[in-house]
Amino acid sequence: MNWDLRIRLSLMMFLQYFIWGGWAVTIYPYLTKALGFSDDQAGWVFSVFSLACIVSPFVGGQIADRYVPTQWFLAACHLLGGAAMFMAAQQRSFPGVLAFMVVYSLLYAPTLALTNSLAFHHLNGADREFGSIRVCGTVGWIAAGYVLTVWRTALPSVAEHGDMLLMSGVGSVALGLFCLALPHTPPRGEAENPLAFVEAVGLLKHPSFLIFMLISFVVTTELQFYYMPTADFLVDLGKTQEIFPRFTVTQENVAGIMTIAQIAEIVAMAALLPFLLPRIGIRRALAIGVIAWPLRYIVFALGQPLWLVVASLALHGIGYTFFFVVSQIYVNRVAPVDIRASAQALLTLVTLGIGNFLGTMFTKWILGQYAILDAAGKIAGHHWTPIFLIPCALTVICAIAFLLGFRDKRAEAPVPAEALA
Repeated sequence: MNWDLRIRLSLMMFLQYFIWGGWAVTIYPYLTKALGFSDDQAGWVFSVFSLACIVSPFVGGQIADRYVPTQWFLAACHLLGGAAMFMAAQQRSFPGVLAFMVVYSLLYAPTLALTNSLAFHHLNGADREFGSIRVCGTVGWIAAGYVLTVWRTALPSVAEHGDMLLMSGVGSVALGLFCLALPHTPPRGEAENPLAFVEAVGLLKHPSFLIFMLISFVVTTELQFYYMPTADFLVDLGKTQEIFPRFTVTQENVAGIMTIAQIAEIVAMAALLPFLLPRIGIRRALAIGVIAWPLRYIVFALGQPLWLVVASLALHGIGYTFFFVVSQIYVNRVAPVDIRASAQALLTLVTLGIGNFLGTMFTKWILGQYAILDAAGKIAGHHWTPIFLIPCALTVICAIAFLLGFRDKRAEAPVPAEALA
């Protein structure tokens, strides 16, 4: 892969996840504190993205596979999405914010699958090259948080005016314009079946692909047990344990400590994946990813020692890379060339759409069941061990089902030697 192509694809991934990371982590406190929304109202605003991932990726995949060059469709989505973000930042009422976040989410959701399909289209050895491109997305997500932190340190009052939405809007417009400079990725208009998404769903008739999708769904639902309660869990442990003498987890440093997961993700994508995947093949790489989840939840359920719990955060980065990123590579390998955008859209629907939405609802319910209430009826803590034993058990089942049931020969073969030259 020449450096011009690498730089363009890397910058595309950086901006793609810079936009998402800019608002995803910080919008909830903005809605509840700056705008005074209730938890239910803020929850709905936050959840529309998952719902959009159920609806719009197939539409985007159909358009990119059959009618419009992918880079043009990406440009339109991001430019219009940027405008929707700017409008959302101006709103102060729940209906206004919700309406523009719905519009934005419907425009952004299909771009997650399409940036993957565009990158795969132009990579000669996707198995060994995609990880080094996709890692720039993780760097972009982290960079968004640091930019917002520096910005708010200099101008503290901007947090009350939707600064995270404005920043993501600027990023969307920048990426929309940059998409016009991406390599040409034409649709496969000559395909026999005009409905690419129907053909993509037809991949589920293959037993291994069906097992893969079912496991992807379950793993994604259980992933919310990491995203939602981990910060509170670590702070609770820090009240009675230390990582090192005179150093523990606090509310002030928990965000920094949790970046261990992102650092591990960067190392796994940039170094481990390009080295291991061509040698062990997709099936074994997916197995590493699916086994990482129950290992982490076992440590979380034990809850001690604190240094081991903190160290186990690295398993999130390894699990995410070897399961979710390798999943995208697997789908690209098994899908016919004329439906690859729609096949990536199917994966987005199952994971970021249905899996994320139902997983959020399930995790919220479990947290409520094991909450510790004070005399006033407010949540004072949680019984953490049973909370984390639930995703541990479910991901163990996923690991066993994968090892016994996934037998796709296309995923077992390592990359041919000539592809490594």
